[in-house]
Amino acid sequence: MKKHIKTKKAFYLLFLCSIILLLNSCLPHREIVYLQDHSKKKDYTNPYGELQSITTIYKLRPNDRIYVNVTTSIPKFAEFFNQGYGSGLNISAQNLNLFTYLIDDNMNIDFPYVGIINLQGCTVEEAAEIIIESLLPFLNDAQVIVKLFNPSFIALGEFGRPGRIDMGKEQVSIYEAIALAGDIKPIGKKKLLQIVRPSQEGSIIYFVDVTDRNILDSEQYYIYPNDIIYIRPMKARMFGIGETFSLGVLGTVLSLTLSIFALSRVL
Repeated sequence: MKKHIKTKKAFYLLFLCSIILLLNSCLPHREIVYLQDHSKKKDYTNPYGELQSITTIYKLRPNDRIYVNVTTSIPKFAEFFNQGYGSGLNISAQNLNLFTYLIDDNMNIDFPYVGIINLQGCTVEEAAEIIIESLLPFLNDAQVIVKLFNPSFIALGEFGRPGRIDMGKEQVSIYEAIALAGDIKPIGKKKLLQIVRPSQEGSIIYFVDVTDRNILDSEQYYIYPNDIIYIRPMKARMFGIGETFSLGVLGTVLSLTLSIFALSRVL
């Protein structure tokens, strides 16, 4: 009778360990779901700052490429200042220099008939104003459009497709950037996405919780050209455990081993 009771207790212990396995072997729901409402828990509405358009605050940097289009009341005059105008060529890697200007290390571009134009500390809008001023000896009614050409960012860490990624437009949200990078792997820490943003004063680092929907329409909601976004792995990855295997599994396997050992002792 006593042996039967001991056996029954051992099976109860084994069953309890199995329940622990089910509960601990999965990643917590709150760690992987986007756009949760953390406002009550964290007592804020938007801790990230107010939204600003990137085109109004992004400072041009060396090695940026810009597209410049000049228009005037006399179209024939404008042709002299528009690279590749009327060439019939499509933009490609082979003829990129015919359509865009590479900003050199001194923040200069070499503009047709004007010469060197310095764009130090300029946003895209400010660059257009400086080019208009440079054209005054030639055109007194010039209108200039400046756009960043082929901006990109770098995705590192636990992304499906890490690497340098073309943005496709001047401004993409953090969620668009994550999608372009192949989404964050389950093992990646969504609550600690790191943004490294180069600036003239040095790199600035932001930590963003992308599971929190309060990031929407905030300053950190958008990715700048040349940003580096990094997702660090959870501690499970540091121990060599894969995406489908968490530390909870390891603990539960140990529990089951001990349970089987205890069961073998009483039988």
